[in-house]
Amino acid sequence: MAAALINYEERLRQAVRFFWRGRRDAAKKQQATGKLDQGNRGAVTGGKNLDAFRDMIVDIVNRYAPEGSEVHRGKTMVVLPGFFRPTKQWDLLIVFQKRLLAAFELKSLCGPSYGNNANNRCEEAMGSGYDFRKAQSEGLFGRGASPFLGCFILVEDSPGSREPVSAKSPHFPTDKIFHASSYQQRMKILCERMVEQQLYSCASLVVAPNESKSGDSSHLSNQTAFRFLLSRLAGHLASEADLVGASRTRIKDEPAICESSSLLAGDWFTSIETTEGSVGQDTVPLV
Repeated sequence: MAAALINYEERLRQAVRFFWRGRRDAAKKQQATGKLDQGNRGAVTGGKNLDAFRDMIVDIVNRYAPEGSEVHRGKTMVVLPGFFRPTKQWDLLIVFQKRLLAAFELKSLCGPSYGNNANNRCEEAMGSGYDFRKAQSEGLFGRGASPFLGCFILVEDSPGSREPVSAKSPHFPTDKIFHASSYQQRMKILCERMVEQQLYSCASLVVAPNESKSGDSSHLSNQTAFRFLLSRLAGHLASEADLVGASRTRIKDEPAICESSSLLAGDWFTSIETTEGSVGQDTVPLV
């Protein structure tokens, strides 16, 4: 049965609006200081544009992680050891009693230059996922740790990302799945295959037009929907809490109309546009 998330759709719209406003403000700031980079890079380097999506993930953590878990968002606190490299900085870490419960990578793909950016996103996501799993196999994330690894990608919905593009290979034929595929479809294939190959526990793709007012967005498949990522995370954290016999944090005053069959039923995603201080604390212990 589909999950009935209270306020989920509106919170998602707010997150999309927050993303586009952040890119716009970062570009204006760099232009005003005379440090505008080539192309559209000025908008990308704002750094915190995806924080509202990250905080939706934290809402699920606050509900389902074992009490006493630590939520890390600060730059110096989201670093993990690697296998092929010394360390890797992630976007969000959940730690419980010196065991890693979950880690997340959040990326975006925006125009006007989709080609190089798409290749970079693919290489970053695949490399980070493979390095993470090798480090996990070496026991670098705590004894017995089996962490949830999530990937989130927001792709700008525009003609440049929707139109089919060629995939030329002079020596050997390319995989037919990529023939006449768009950059949106290629990101969907990336997400699906990274999960199939067990690099990530779940990979989500949100497609959104560059509009700072509407907050419209869509997903290309149920398997890569952001809602599905949140549901998979909820199940993982609930299992971790049961494993250690710890109680879980519950949101107070849950509406009586919730579907009891869904892990996400009754989640209350509070407004980030009306609640002060909802985007950003670095480390939050769940007590």
